[in-house]
Amino acid sequence: MERVYTIPLRDVKKVPRTIRSPKAVRLVREFMKRHMKSEDIIIDASVNEKIWERGIQKTPPKIKVKAVKDEDGTVSVTLVE
Repeated sequence: MERVYTIPLRDVKKVPRTIRSPKAVRLVREFMKRHMKSEDIIIDASVNEKIWERGIQKTPPKIKVKAVKDEDGTVSVTLVE
């Protein structure tokens, strides 16, 4: 199963500046757990680099990702170009 999602990261702006990017990564993982119904989530390095692109304080407001669920239930999350 393959899907493309636009994940809103605007809630990250409500946390202190020094923990915004780590919170954004956790938010992506929680979003994928909720929408793909799986506990095993693998986030690609490209997604991590996009979130951390402008540092720890300035996260993007939203991010577009492609999620692929394997037969064993593993979800791989990659950045959409």
